[in-house]
Amino acid sequence: MAVQWFPGHMVLARKKAAKAMAMIDVVIEVLDARLPEASTNPMIRELREQRQRPCLKVLSKPDLADPDVTKDWLEFYNTQENVKAVAICCKTAGEVARIPGFCQSLAPHRNDATKPLRMMIMGIPNVGKSTMMNAMVKRKIAKVGNEPAITKSQQMLKISARYSVTDTPGLMWPKIEYPGDGFMLAASHAISRNAMDDEEVALFLADILLDRYPERLAGRYGFPVDGLTPQALIEGVAKRRALVVRGGEADLEKASSAFLQDYRQGRLGRISLETPETRQAMLVAHSSSDNSDPDLEKETHPTDMA
Repeated sequence: MAVQWFPGHMVLARKKAAKAMAMIDVVIEVLDARLPEASTNPMIRELREQRQRPCLKVLSKPDLADPDVTKDWLEFYNTQENVKAVAICCKTAGEVARIPGFCQSLAPHRNDATKPLRMMIMGIPNVGKSTMMNAMVKRKIAKVGNEPAITKSQQMLKISARYSVTDTPGLMWPKIEYPGDGFMLAASHAISRNAMDDEEVALFLADILLDRYPERLAGRYGFPVDGLTPQALIEGVAKRRALVVRGGEADLEKASSAFLQDYRQGRLGRISLETPETRQAMLVAHSSSDNSDPDLEKETHPTDMA
């Protein structure tokens, strides 16, 4: 199953964002530090490049991500032209307060009350944009919640005589090109539960974690995971949590949901689902698959695309 989610209100949001782009100086793109490229909206890149706007990439939720991998992502982005990348916890006011300064370095000509710096926050749903907005203006003006697509309208607020910021709704894109991206987004709760199957997403996540963070799984669930398949891991979670259906069989639906919640809330430790190296390997594999038989409809198992 390919994970896709593009609610109708996002079409209008994209049009409004494109119009507002003409009136701003710097795009603040908020990414999930656990999956920075998978959480990068290609429409945002297209809009800002059309207007030649510099971009501050904020890797949010760094407290949930593998710190060594986050460091690699910052180095990766900071080599790109017209881009600066920082890792910031959007819930920490002191860290958020540094954002205007970072943006100022990307638009040094907008530096006083005559030419105030105009920033715009963009990103996919549920990555912390509203939390950041509230911290920047020092009051609650944007709804915050654990469900994606809470913010549905665009608003501009003045922070001071020198700074203003425009908040935008979370934007997905019409078609997620790589299956693994859809599953990473679903695992990290950037996509509505109505658009995905928890069991499939949990199996995808289990496959990654068994390969890269087996010790975290063993520590959390209290049983050895060496040699386990993703299915066996979810069954083990069900048994450990006494999640069974009539007849004593494992309740895979409830176990999958519990497993995803453990990941989303950081109970499995600091985990990153992709690195610059795994991303590049995935792109190469995808390109090779395209070139081998461009007319063939490809069916790729999600665990091949992490």
